[in-house]
Amino acid sequence: MEKEVSTRVKLSIVAVGLLSFVSILVETSMNVTFPTLTKELNVSLGTVQWLTTGYLLLTTIIMSTTAYVLKKFDPLKIFTFAVVFCFVGSVICLIAPNFPVLMTGRLLQAVSAGLSIPLMFDLIFEEVPGSKIGLYTGFASIIISLAPALGPTYGGIVSGIWSWRGIFMGVIPLIVIVAMLGWFTIRGTARGVKGINFDYLSVVGLAVIFSMILFTFDQAGSHGWISSQFLIWIVITLILFGIFVWYNSRTSRQLIDFSILKNSILRLRLFGYFGLQFINIGLSFLLPIFAQTVLKMDTSHAGIMLLPGSLLGALVGPFAGALYDKKGATIPMVLSGILVSLGAGLFFVLSDNLSFISIIVLYSVLRIGFNLGFGTSLSDGSLQVQGRKKSDQNSLFSMMQQYAGSLGTNVLSVVISAVAITSGTNSNILNTLSGAKIDFAMLTVLALLILISSIYVAIKYPKKA
Repeated sequence: MEKEVSTRVKLSIVAVGLLSFVSILVETSMNVTFPTLTKELNVSLGTVQWLTTGYLLLTTIIMSTTAYVLKKFDPLKIFTFAVVFCFVGSVICLIAPNFPVLMTGRLLQAVSAGLSIPLMFDLIFEEVPGSKIGLYTGFASIIISLAPALGPTYGGIVSGIWSWRGIFMGVIPLIVIVAMLGWFTIRGTARGVKGINFDYLSVVGLAVIFSMILFTFDQAGSHGWISSQFLIWIVITLILFGIFVWYNSRTSRQLIDFSILKNSILRLRLFGYFGLQFINIGLSFLLPIFAQTVLKMDTSHAGIMLLPGSLLGALVGPFAGALYDKKGATIPMVLSGILVSLGAGLFFVLSDNLSFISIIVLYSVLRIGFNLGFGTSLSDGSLQVQGRKKSDQNSLFSMMQQYAGSLGTNVLSVVISAVAITSGTNSNILNTLSGAKIDFAMLTVLALLILISSIYVAIKYPKKA
């Protein structure tokens, strides 16, 4: 007889999911306010984008510890810690008088997101029967995929009516409600860390490597893609990465059990998960900037144009999960790759003639494709490991999903900055348009690679796909 999921478990997942939703919503709401913030806080676009990039970077680093944290601490303790940081961070952002204070608040919120997102999936993997994993991860994927797209709409409307500070004012009551819901529904005990020593050096190593990758791309934005500064930092980053791999192959301590990456299907699902989120967060950053700079839209319209695609994608998430539970990963993953490639490709082809309506249509196609594959990648990845290694898989996927957003925002913004350096023109419109074309081309190539990886798994491992 199939085990039913209790109301308490459902509500506990909703509580942690809503906390994750708040964190991600605020993150992408800020994107449409960047032109305003550069003026009000007297900082450059390159500086203000660290409100997103820095936030995602710290979230990624926190997530790298959750394979250990989820085993060490009870779920309610983790949730309580995350709620407190989200609340305090929101209040600091609300009253921030300058950029450093605003950045401090965003970093506190990043700690909350870094804990809440892996906790949400851990509750699903631990308390939901295997026959319903796809359905529930489909619902969960709505949270971490709908929030980035709703963010610009929410941010655009609130900042247009009042101020960017209203973004934080609006979520504070929701945080309080979420805290009460989670307190009464979240249960469970830590699985224990007997025989596992926390690897502090690996945390430092990941933080350095992730930061170096972003810093390296920043050099391209500041000095150009063929500059000596960019090339030198590529070499330095590769050396540091080699040292990190060498250390992890010899240490007895453990941050994440990277041996799970020996599983070919898991590796390819992780690539799909990472790539889809790179495209998702990257576009939620790029399209509002494109709309405001090239098409001269106001913040409200720049945000609203992403709403229809977001809602359509949200409807697809549970359907994709149910389809996965019944038919396996091949159908939703291949359809995802086709639609995302089509959407990104048409953004590139039509970049000179994009309008409010065409962006809505193309973004809707891309979002449907995204939601078909995003939750499916995670669901199928989770079934490749068993027992305590599920925490490692959960932490790894959550970490890389978050870093995909940080890297996506960073790379796409750097491309536009690099074009401005090499174009020989001071026209902000032409530079943004040219940079966006390159960004769309990059996203199209990435989408095609995701499609190829899905087809490869279906052919190579037909019984498991």
